[in-house]
Amino acid sequence: MREEVRDIERLQHILEAMNVLVKYQTQHTLEEAVADPVVYFGLVKHVEIIGEAVYKLTLEYRASHSGVNWDDIERMRHVLVHGYYKIRPEQLWETIAVDIPQLKPIIEQYISEME
Repeated sequence: MREEVRDIERLQHILEAMNVLVKYQTQHTLEEAVADPVVYFGLVKHVEIIGEAVYKLTLEYRASHSGVNWDDIERMRHVLVHGYYKIRPEQLWETIAVDIPQLKPIIEQYISEME
């Protein structure tokens, strides 16, 4: 039986993963992260978690909160999981350094609206 999807919990998972990404991005350079496979694949995994949590959001929620490009986030997760051999570290780093900080306050707002 498929688990019941709870949008608030998925948003909280997204925020938790974002917090980890922001923390480690500020502690490492791209070169340092790439040189340390534990750090690098930890970053990859947290971006994957964000994409999986987005995938688990209800379609109704995603449609009613169209200010976020949910489909792009979900597609990135698919590339990281299934196209792992095509990951470009610079693109991943840009996502973490630029996109995550822009998206984080929106996710925080969505969570606060639901609490």
